[in-house]
Amino acid sequence: MDYKLMVANKIAQASGLDADKIYALMEIPPRSDMGDFAFPCYTLAKELRKAPPVIAKELADQVDPAGLEKVEALGPYLNFFLDKGEFVGNIVKKILESGVEYGNENTGTGKKILVEYSSPNIAKPFNVALMYTTCLGNALYRMYQSEGYDTVGINHLGDYGTQFGKLIYAYRMWGDEAALEADPIGELLRIYVKFHDEAEKNPALDEEGRRHFKNLEAGAEYETGLWNRFKNLSLKDFQKVYDILNIEFDSLKGEAFYSDYMPQVIDQIRAKGLLTESQGAQVVMLDEWNMPPAIILKSDGSTIYCTRDVTAAIYRKQTYDFDKCLYVVGSPQSLHFRQVFKVVELMGNEWAKDLIHVGFGLVKFQGMKFSTREGKVFYLTDLLKEAIQRARDIIEEKNPELENKEEVARKIGIGGVKFIYLKNSREKEIMFDLNEVLNFDGETAPYVQYTYARGRSILRKNVSTGEGDLTALKEKEEFELAKVLEHYNDAKREALEKYEPSVFTRYILDVAKTFNKFYNNINIGNSEPSLRNARLKLVEATCQVIANGLGLLGIDVVERM
Repeated sequence: MDYKLMVANKIAQASGLDADKIYALMEIPPRSDMGDFAFPCYTLAKELRKAPPVIAKELADQVDPAGLEKVEALGPYLNFFLDKGEFVGNIVKKILESGVEYGNENTGTGKKILVEYSSPNIAKPFNVALMYTTCLGNALYRMYQSEGYDTVGINHLGDYGTQFGKLIYAYRMWGDEAALEADPIGELLRIYVKFHDEAEKNPALDEEGRRHFKNLEAGAEYETGLWNRFKNLSLKDFQKVYDILNIEFDSLKGEAFYSDYMPQVIDQIRAKGLLTESQGAQVVMLDEWNMPPAIILKSDGSTIYCTRDVTAAIYRKQTYDFDKCLYVVGSPQSLHFRQVFKVVELMGNEWAKDLIHVGFGLVKFQGMKFSTREGKVFYLTDLLKEAIQRARDIIEEKNPELENKEEVARKIGIGGVKFIYLKNSREKEIMFDLNEVLNFDGETAPYVQYTYARGRSILRKNVSTGEGDLTALKEKEEFELAKVLEHYNDAKREALEKYEPSVFTRYILDVAKTFNKFYNNINIGNSEPSLRNARLKLVEATCQVIANGLGLLGIDVVERM
């Protein structure tokens, strides 16, 4: 039930005014002792030709009190206090009846949304920085899917471009076959870094890289054979990471997939009269929109990121006929996507407005940015192993008798790492700190997981002996907890509207914090039987909301800790 709408309708019935207008004007009081909803009557003074305090007092006497504890006129405001017991009872009942479906409004039924995320470059390690796009994208994917959208998760692999020409040259010059077999990604990283070290001393090597890439684009046997080998080795390595993270994709089409489609797209751009020659390259001029030219063909005739992304967008629209296509890619790529989307629009595609860049900030580890070119890489698998081991050490210290320590440590360690990328605004820079990630008392996944485990422990120790009277749940802590539980839909809706999973992550933290206040102030075990059973239902409902919420973030709950 929308309680705000219920109150708005009551005011409309008493005043004869439009309920939608009233709904838009209603406020949430700054303090709980001032009520749950407030209506500023000074907005009606001109229309009703009365002083606001008079309007408030008259309406207070006329409003239907059903479902309300009381209605108070306070100066120009009309304050509404919900019937606590009825409110808590309705929320708990709805959650328990809905179960895993609680909070799913099916707003996306009949709509299709594409989410491009993760998108690692082949022949390079899956490092900690890539977790930002992977966690953000997967959370959005799960949330859209829960709302009934036909959701397609796309892993747009970075498997094309001049860097692969450089890598091919590097392997020809310095590659070690035995090392490639033993540690494929490590060896490819070594020679990639060596290429750039050598190119600083001999810039002519860059031309060798361009030559090999041009051969690759032309389908030359040597380059194509090495490229396929590097790609297959990389995909096996990436899959290990995705298996650990429990992440799957609906499409693994990388940049190279679109090479056969690019010529016709380039022809379409040319046919629209958009191409201009600039220093030997073919570009689309974007001065009118305060952007530099979008390069479509480089001076040597090879393609570039922009060409491939324009082609991919057109292919996706033709293939999926999406309502929206999200690109979960770092904010430094903002200009690139503005250029891509503008080129798509200038080609005559009105659906270009449905292409959305979901940017995010940088990740630093011990004050250092990640750069594969410079060899400054922290392997994600190493980080996850370290997080799991530290979680296990904490469990060993806190609960040495726990039976399934390995499973719990894995859930806590991986959940903690995911959570750090999701709890703050995506535009903010992240300074990665494992001590913060695994803090059981901070704003972390372990804190929320521990709260869930505490709730499940309460339910195991206090077996319910009946339904209980849910309307008896009128204590402040019970009411405040139910109010937070009710906002699940609002939090998810706002997160999707803003493409901002942190809104929902912060909500789940609020649920955990509010539950712990309830737990610390309400003695469930010593309550009389009917009230005790009702309170256990509230605990059960809270556990359901936490499990549902963490599930949308791709994080597992833990039954015992």
